[in-house]
Amino acid sequence: MTLHDWDRIPKEKLGDLLARQAIHTANLTVARIYLAQGALVARHSHANEQITVLMEGKLKFLFDDREILVAAGQAMEIPPHAPHAVEALEDSLALDLFAPRREDWIRGDDAYLRR
Repeated sequence: MTLHDWDRIPKEKLGDLLARQAIHTANLTVARIYLAQGALVARHSHANEQITVLMEGKLKFLFDDREILVAAGQAMEIPPHAPHAVEALEDSLALDLFAPRREDWIRGDDAYLRR
């Protein structure tokens, strides 16, 4: 068993409007994503299944065939390999869960987040 304390996990600044904290286990990545209003996560896709639980704020998810607004208290499920982008309509805090874990984040191969 491992206890993780968000207060002890460094906040990684990815840009002027975006930061994250991440926990990687053998099979899962859990991340707190901080998005200031106006933050954009560029269009990307990944082999990981994703669930984004919005804790605070409002986000717009852009998919090839639609846009979906997600407000605090809602959760967005994104299947593997689905291209998507995200725009922060308000200052937001999201809890992202990925399975399997985000090997690209561990390697630092996540340039789409660092623009």
